[in-house]
Amino acid sequence: MALDGIVTRAIVQELQGCIGARINKIYQPGERDIVLHLRTQRGNAKLLLSANPTYPRVHLTQETFVNPVEAPMFCMLMRKHCESGTIEEISQIGMERIIHIKIRQRDELGDVSSKVIIVELMGRHSNIILADPASGNILDGIHHVTPAISSYRIIMPGFSYTEPPQQHKHHPLEIGADAFASAFREAEEENVTSWIVQAFSGFSPLAAQEVVHRAGLPADAKLNREDGQAEALWNAFSGLAASISQHDYTPVTGDNDKGKTVFSVIPLTFLPGELQEYDSISSCLEDYYGEKAQRDAVKQKVSDLLRFLQNERTKNIKKLDYLKKDLEEAQDADHYRISGELLFANLHQLSKGDKKAELVNFYDEEQKTITIPLDPLLSPSDNAQRYFKKYNKYKNSLAVIEEQSDKTHQEIAYLDSLLQQLAHASLNDIDEIREELIQQGYLRDRGRKVKKKKKNDKPTLHVYTSSEGIELYVGKNNLQNEYVTNRLASSNDTWLHTKDIPGSHVVIRSDSFSEDTLQEAAQLAAYHSQAKESSSVPVDYTLIRHVRKPNGSKPGFVIYDHQKTLFVTPDEKLIRSLPVTIKNQRS
Repeated sequence: MALDGIVTRAIVQELQGCIGARINKIYQPGERDIVLHLRTQRGNAKLLLSANPTYPRVHLTQETFVNPVEAPMFCMLMRKHCESGTIEEISQIGMERIIHIKIRQRDELGDVSSKVIIVELMGRHSNIILADPASGNILDGIHHVTPAISSYRIIMPGFSYTEPPQQHKHHPLEIGADAFASAFREAEEENVTSWIVQAFSGFSPLAAQEVVHRAGLPADAKLNREDGQAEALWNAFSGLAASISQHDYTPVTGDNDKGKTVFSVIPLTFLPGELQEYDSISSCLEDYYGEKAQRDAVKQKVSDLLRFLQNERTKNIKKLDYLKKDLEEAQDADHYRISGELLFANLHQLSKGDKKAELVNFYDEEQKTITIPLDPLLSPSDNAQRYFKKYNKYKNSLAVIEEQSDKTHQEIAYLDSLLQQLAHASLNDIDEIREELIQQGYLRDRGRKVKKKKKNDKPTLHVYTSSEGIELYVGKNNLQNEYVTNRLASSNDTWLHTKDIPGSHVVIRSDSFSEDTLQEAAQLAAYHSQAKESSSVPVDYTLIRHVRKPNGSKPGFVIYDHQKTLFVTPDEKLIRSLPVTIKNQRS
């Protein structure tokens, strides 16, 4: 279900608890995301405003965000006009997907000024706009709409704010039975669900389907003005509207008949399966969107790296095939030596111009005859020398082939580890993986204008807390793995990693802990590995003092001993239940 006017009304009602809250900090972790850090009467809270074209939403969040080193211009403007301000009002425009957040703040001169944050949740047209309510002018928008894009509605600094075009629909909470019946008689749509969506503001197809179901009609019901359909629809519609009007919400998620997960703030009685209920609309939205928005942003940012790594892996797989053929040929080196020796032993029987020699192989127990191809342009002696040269060439190449084969296998393992890391990477993790590939010479550094990280800069650190309060550090890429394992951890800390499977380094930062903590750390190692979807995943653990990095090895590669092995099945609910913080120098 898309976020509709009914859900927007529920969100605005829930956010009434933020009125009077002070805005302590403002961040812009994504291209179209703003996070307000609030100090409310109940304590600290984070409010996410997202104009993501695929996942637009507004809700309180528990998620930890990684912020860019330098705040974008829109974020800087928001900080100037809203930071340290107080939220005075949060309202919805009609039943539309538009939220106004009014902020009161003292400016540089100490004078009180008011601003309004306008959040428009309209799919690919979503936007976050900061405006001056006194003049009606736009200070800026997180997404600019230029005159070339729209002559009717321009979102640029200095222009007057114009609301999105009115859809001239009925307000579902203000319409009476007579007006409803009149709208029903005048309907042009044939399908009942489509008519509800087109006639009433705030109603998505999902909410309309619920009305149709409560009216006792089939999902694909056609409008029929003669069998009491209007009355049945009004009874269902008015009952639902009464609940919405009284802010009687039940946030739920469930699967529709096509197996797709949907969410709503009203009970969906037409869904075939069980519904999961939530204490708040914010927790419902957070669970529904989960990692969807982040994975979508990551997918866009990571596509070029995935292509590059997959191409490199394919090249190395082909190289292995060539090396295998060379190895098979080189392992036949003795055949060339025997051919050369037999030719030398039988020079008197051969003449220049012969194309082959059929000789008794005195190395064979049965003394069988062997046919040896000859170059007719060479003398018998030169033909023999040619076979000895091949023998020496292949004998010397065996060591080289084996060395190259080992290096290629290590290269494939390294690329596999990077592909696994990209599969679970956050936006910040991708930057660190890209930085690693530049350091290793795989990619050219095109970011000359961007500040380069100093060598002693800490990478992002993902820190979970076990059920007994012990810190569990998880490396999400090789730069993090190197830092956590080789620089951060103490010799008596415990190190975990999936056995022979690409995955994260996990470190228990304590020399004394319970079996529960060990199991939770093993869960983290298995969950952040290539075996995330598997069961009975082997996880090795040992003390840091038994883990070492060989000289010249790839980033993140270590060898270890004195290990023991646990077998765990990754449990996402358990992972999500562990408190987690992200430590970096950007927050």
